[in-house]
Formats: sequence, C-alpha cells, structure tokens
Amino acid sequence: MPDPNDLVAAAAAVRENAYVPYSRFKVGAALKAADGSVHRGCNVENVAYPEGTCAEAGAIAAMVAAGQTRFAEAAVIADSPVPVTPCGGCRQKLIEFAAPGATITMATTDGKTARMAVADLLPGAFDQAQMDNA
Repeated sequence: MPDPNDLVAAAAAVRENAYVPYSRFKVGAALKAADGSVHRGCNVENVAYPEGTCAEAGAIAAMVAAGQTRFAEAAVIADSPVPVTPCGGCRQKLIEFAAPGATITMATTDGKTARMAVADLLPGAFDQAQMDNA
C-alpha cells in the first residue's frame, strides 16, 4: 500500500509553485498512478476567474500526459484550519480516474490529515457505465 505521507510531501512541495495572485490560496495535489509513478499539480489562477486550474485537475492532466489513466492514491494539501476537500468538479474528475479502492489524504500545512475512499467523495457520481447506457 502506498505511503500517504510520501504523497502529502509531494503535494506540499508542488503547492509552493501555485500561481494564486487573486485568492492567495495555494493548493498542491499528488497522485500515485497504478504503475507507481507520482504526478503532481498545483492550482493556477487566471484573471478570468474561475477559469483557472485546480491542483487536482493539474495532477490528473500530468498523469494522463505521462500515459497513465488510473491512480491508487491521492493527496491534496492547503494552508487551512482543517483538511481541504476537493471542489465538486475535481471530485468528479478524481472519481473518473481512480482505480477501484483508491483513497485520498487531505492535509493542512500544519500536519492535520483526513483520509477517505475516493468513491466516497461524491455519492451518486456520474460514471462510464451511465454513459454507456445513455
């Protein structure tokens, strides 16, 4: 089983690269792909708010660009009083690329963490089976 602390550290490191001139809220994310490779992303804002990129979406894009389409473990970190959860759109994105049984660790920069199954992030999530039956 992947060590979530390694992913939290990877997410914390990439968080420092976030481009957040508007919100000043840096977020980092890291995904451990099915092949063991780690892919990172940070949030990137745009003056045409909210047309930026969330950290989780950036990590997914990096993973797919590297040829992987499934992750087993995710981590997201931000400077907040409680562990930050992904936004609704990123919950759907994470579920689409999560391997069965994938988990996510949500962390704060001062060491608080929460961990849960990715599948529990968005009950009733839209999935490929629904598209196939549409």
